[in-house]
Amino acid sequence: MNVRLSRRTLWQRWLAFWLALLLVLSPGLGASWDFNTINSRSQQLYGPATPTAQRNIDEWAALLKNPPQGTIQDKLNRVNQFFNSRMRFRDDIAVWGQQDYWATPIEFLRKGAGDCEDYALAKYFTLRELGVPASQLRITYVKALQLNQAHMVVAWYATPDAVPLILDNLKTAILPATQRNDLLPVYSFNGEGLWIPQAGKNKRVGDSKKISRWQDLLTKMRAEGFVINE
Repeated sequence: MNVRLSRRTLWQRWLAFWLALLLVLSPGLGASWDFNTINSRSQQLYGPATPTAQRNIDEWAALLKNPPQGTIQDKLNRVNQFFNSRMRFRDDIAVWGQQDYWATPIEFLRKGAGDCEDYALAKYFTLRELGVPASQLRITYVKALQLNQAHMVVAWYATPDAVPLILDNLKTAILPATQRNDLLPVYSFNGEGLWIPQAGKNKRVGDSKKISRWQDLLTKMRAEGFVINE
Protein backbone atom coordinates (compact mmCIF):
# COMPACT_ATOMS: atom_id res chain seq x y z
CA MET A 1 0.00 0.00 0.00
CA ASN A 2 2.79 2.42 0.93
CA VAL A 3 4.70 1.52 -2.24
CA ARG A 4 1.66 2.27 -4.43
CA LEU A 5 1.09 5.60 -2.69
CA SER A 6 4.74 6.55 -3.12
CA ARG A 7 4.65 5.72 -6.82
CA ARG A 8 1.44 7.70 -7.28
CA THR A 9 2.95 10.71 -5.52
CA LEU A 10 6.09 10.48 -7.66
CA TRP A 11 3.98 10.24 -10.84
CA GLN A 12 1.90 13.28 -9.80
CA ARG A 13 5.04 15.30 -9.19
CA TRP A 14 6.47 14.38 -12.59
CA LEU A 15 3.16 15.25 -14.24
CA ALA A 16 3.08 18.64 -12.51
CA PHE A 17 6.66 19.29 -13.63
CA TRP A 18 5.97 18.50 -17.29
CA LEU A 19 2.75 20.52 -17.30
CA ALA A 20 4.63 23.50 -15.89
CA LEU A 21 7.34 23.06 -18.52
CA LEU A 22 4.71 22.85 -21.24
CA LEU A 23 3.16 26.12 -20.09
CA VAL A 24 6.54 27.80 -20.38
CA LEU A 25 7.50 26.38 -23.76
CA SER A 26 4.24 26.08 -25.68
CA PRO A 27 3.19 28.95 -27.98
CA GLY A 28 0.23 30.86 -26.62
CA LEU A 29 0.63 29.39 -23.13
CA GLY A 30 2.83 31.93 -21.40
CA ALA A 31 5.50 31.96 -24.10
CA SER A 32 7.30 35.20 -24.87
CA TRP A 33 6.36 37.05 -28.03
CA ASP A 34 8.24 35.88 -31.11
CA PHE A 35 9.60 39.04 -32.69
CA ASN A 36 10.81 37.21 -35.78
CA THR A 37 7.18 36.38 -36.52
CA ILE A 38 5.99 39.83 -35.47
CA ASN A 39 8.52 41.62 -37.69
CA SER A 40 7.69 39.37 -40.63
CA ARG A 41 3.94 39.80 -40.33
CA SER A 42 4.21 43.53 -39.69
CA GLN A 43 6.27 43.94 -42.83
CA GLN A 44 3.64 42.04 -44.81
CA LEU A 45 0.89 44.26 -43.39
CA TYR A 46 2.62 47.66 -43.40
CA GLY A 47 5.66 47.39 -45.63
CA PRO A 48 9.35 47.60 -44.64
CA ALA A 49 10.12 49.50 -41.43
CA THR A 50 12.46 52.47 -41.57
CA PRO A 51 15.80 52.08 -39.74
CA THR A 52 14.50 54.32 -36.93
CA ALA A 53 11.26 52.37 -36.64
CA GLN A 54 13.09 49.04 -36.57
CA ARG A 55 15.43 50.36 -33.89
CA ASN A 56 12.39 51.32 -31.77
CA ILE A 57 10.96 47.83 -32.18
CA ASP A 58 14.28 46.12 -31.45
CA GLU A 59 14.76 48.18 -28.28
CA TRP A 60 11.23 47.29 -27.18
CA ALA A 61 11.96 43.61 -27.78
CA ALA A 62 15.16 43.96 -25.74
CA LEU A 63 13.21 45.51 -22.87
CA LEU A 64 10.79 42.59 -22.88
CA LYS A 65 13.59 40.03 -23.10
CA ASN A 66 15.57 41.67 -20.26
CA PRO A 67 12.94 43.13 -17.93
CA PRO A 68 13.84 45.39 -15.01
CA GLN A 69 14.82 43.47 -11.91
CA GLY A 70 13.31 44.45 -8.59
CA THR A 71 9.86 45.60 -7.58
CA ILE A 72 6.82 46.01 -9.79
CA GLN A 73 7.32 49.78 -9.43
CA ASP A 74 10.66 49.32 -11.19
CA LYS A 75 8.79 47.80 -14.12
CA LEU A 76 6.24 50.61 -14.10
CA ASN A 77 8.97 53.25 -14.12
CA ARG A 78 10.99 51.57 -16.85
CA VAL A 79 8.03 51.06 -19.17
CA ASN A 80 6.69 54.55 -18.57
CA GLN A 81 10.10 56.08 -19.28
CA PHE A 82 10.69 53.90 -22.33
CA PHE A 83 7.70 55.21 -24.27
CA ASN A 84 7.66 58.75 -22.89
CA SER A 85 11.29 59.34 -23.82
CA ARG A 86 11.25 57.77 -27.29
CA MET A 87 7.93 58.68 -28.80
CA ARG A 88 6.61 62.05 -29.97
CA PHE A 89 3.12 63.20 -29.14
CA ARG A 90 1.02 63.95 -32.22
CA ASP A 91 -2.73 63.72 -32.66
CA ASP A 92 -4.43 61.15 -34.86
CA ILE A 93 -5.22 63.60 -37.63
CA ALA A 94 -1.53 64.34 -38.09
CA VAL A 95 -0.41 60.69 -37.87
CA TRP A 96 -3.30 58.72 -39.35
CA GLY A 97 -5.54 61.28 -41.04
CA GLN A 98 -8.40 60.22 -38.73
CA GLN A 99 -10.07 61.85 -35.75
CA ASP A 100 -9.66 58.79 -33.51
CA TYR A 101 -7.40 55.82 -34.24
CA TRP A 102 -6.14 53.24 -31.74
CA ALA A 103 -2.72 52.11 -32.94
CA THR A 104 -1.17 48.82 -31.93
CA PRO A 105 2.20 49.07 -30.17
CA ILE A 106 3.91 48.03 -33.42
CA GLU A 107 2.09 50.72 -35.41
CA PHE A 108 3.00 53.26 -32.71
CA LEU A 109 6.68 52.31 -32.75
CA ARG A 110 6.83 52.25 -36.54
CA LYS A 111 5.37 55.75 -36.73
CA GLY A 112 7.49 57.05 -33.85
CA ALA A 113 4.58 59.23 -32.76
CA GLY A 114 1.04 59.00 -31.51
CA ASP A 115 -1.52 60.38 -29.13
CA CYS A 116 -2.35 59.57 -25.52
CA GLU A 117 -4.23 56.38 -26.39
CA ASP A 118 -1.22 54.99 -28.22
CA TYR A 119 1.05 55.64 -25.23
CA ALA A 120 -1.43 54.07 -22.82
CA LEU A 121 -2.09 50.97 -24.93
CA ALA A 122 1.60 50.35 -25.57
CA LYS A 123 2.41 50.64 -21.85
CA TYR A 124 -0.49 48.36 -20.91
CA PHE A 125 0.50 45.54 -23.26
CA THR A 126 4.18 45.86 -22.35
CA LEU A 127 3.40 45.51 -18.64
CA ARG A 128 1.09 42.57 -19.32
CA GLU A 129 3.87 40.80 -21.25
CA LEU A 130 6.25 41.56 -18.35
CA GLY A 131 3.96 39.59 -16.06
CA VAL A 132 1.81 42.28 -14.46
CA PRO A 133 -1.68 40.74 -14.11
CA ALA A 134 -4.67 42.33 -15.82
CA SER A 135 -6.38 42.59 -12.43
CA GLN A 136 -3.80 45.24 -11.44
CA LEU A 137 -3.93 47.27 -14.67
CA ARG A 138 -6.65 49.38 -16.21
CA ILE A 139 -6.63 51.57 -19.27
CA THR A 140 -8.38 54.68 -18.02
CA TYR A 141 -10.19 57.41 -19.89
CA VAL A 142 -10.05 60.73 -18.08
CA LYS A 143 -10.69 64.37 -18.78
CA ALA A 144 -7.48 66.39 -18.67
CA LEU A 145 -8.83 69.45 -16.92
CA GLN A 146 -5.98 71.82 -17.77
CA LEU A 147 -6.24 70.91 -21.44
CA ASN A 148 -10.04 70.62 -21.36
CA GLN A 149 -9.98 67.47 -23.46
CA ALA A 150 -10.32 63.69 -23.29
CA HIS A 151 -7.16 61.82 -22.32
CA MET A 152 -6.05 58.23 -21.67
CA VAL A 153 -3.65 56.86 -19.04
CA VAL A 154 -2.76 53.52 -17.45
CA ALA A 155 -3.66 52.92 -13.81
CA TRP A 156 -1.88 50.31 -11.66
CA TYR A 157 -3.67 48.98 -8.57
CA ALA A 158 -1.64 47.24 -5.86
CA THR A 159 -4.96 45.83 -4.57
CA PRO A 160 -8.49 46.17 -6.01
CA ASP A 161 -9.39 49.00 -3.61
CA ALA A 162 -6.02 50.75 -3.56
CA VAL A 163 -5.39 54.26 -4.85
CA PRO A 164 -3.85 53.55 -8.26
CA LEU A 165 -0.58 54.86 -9.62
CA ILE A 166 -0.97 56.73 -12.91
CA LEU A 167 1.29 56.21 -15.93
CA ASP A 168 0.86 59.21 -18.20
CA ASN A 169 2.59 60.79 -21.17
CA LEU A 170 1.75 64.29 -19.89
CA LYS A 171 3.89 63.90 -16.77
CA THR A 172 7.18 62.04 -16.39
CA ALA A 173 6.63 61.06 -12.75
CA ILE A 174 4.32 58.20 -11.84
CA LEU A 175 2.02 59.60 -9.16
CA PRO A 176 -0.93 58.31 -7.11
CA ALA A 177 -4.31 59.28 -8.53
CA THR A 178 -4.90 61.42 -5.44
CA GLN A 179 -2.04 63.66 -6.59
CA ARG A 180 -3.42 64.03 -10.11
CA ASN A 181 -6.09 66.63 -9.51
CA ASP A 182 -5.73 67.63 -13.14
CA LEU A 183 -7.38 64.36 -14.24
CA LEU A 184 -11.08 63.53 -13.90
CA PRO A 185 -11.77 59.79 -14.39
CA VAL A 186 -14.55 58.85 -16.80
CA TYR A 187 -14.26 55.06 -17.22
CA SER A 188 -11.64 52.33 -17.20
CA PHE A 189 -11.25 48.87 -18.70
CA ASN A 190 -8.95 45.93 -19.29
CA GLY A 191 -9.34 42.44 -20.73
CA GLU A 192 -11.48 41.45 -17.75
CA GLY A 193 -14.05 44.22 -17.43
CA LEU A 194 -15.34 47.77 -17.69
CA TRP A 195 -15.68 50.16 -14.74
CA ILE A 196 -17.09 53.62 -14.03
CA PRO A 197 -16.31 55.81 -11.01
CA GLN A 198 -19.13 55.91 -8.49
CA ALA A 199 -19.21 57.30 -4.94
CA GLY A 200 -15.43 57.43 -4.70
CA LYS A 201 -15.01 53.85 -5.92
CA ASN A 202 -15.08 51.99 -9.21
CA LYS A 203 -18.20 50.05 -10.14
CA ARG A 204 -17.99 47.26 -12.66
CA VAL A 205 -20.63 47.75 -15.35
CA GLY A 206 -19.79 45.04 -17.87
CA ASP A 207 -16.91 43.70 -19.92
CA SER A 208 -14.62 45.26 -22.48
CA LYS A 209 -16.25 43.38 -25.35
CA LYS A 210 -18.59 46.38 -25.50
CA ILE A 211 -15.68 48.57 -26.62
CA SER A 212 -15.42 48.04 -30.36
CA ARG A 213 -12.09 49.86 -30.75
CA TRP A 214 -10.56 47.61 -28.09
CA GLN A 215 -11.78 44.49 -29.87
CA ASP A 216 -10.52 45.83 -33.21
CA LEU A 217 -7.12 46.51 -31.62
CA LEU A 218 -6.85 42.94 -30.28
CA THR A 219 -7.70 41.60 -33.73
CA LYS A 220 -4.98 43.74 -35.32
CA MET A 221 -2.38 42.66 -32.78
CA ARG A 222 -3.13 38.99 -33.35
CA ALA A 223 -2.78 39.56 -37.10
CA GLU A 224 0.65 41.11 -36.35
CA GLY A 225 1.72 37.88 -34.65
CA PHE A 226 1.15 38.72 -30.99
CA VAL A 227 -0.05 36.04 -28.62
CA ILE A 228 -2.39 37.86 -26.24
CA ASN A 229 -4.97 36.62 -23.78
CA GLU A 230 -7.14 39.65 -23.19
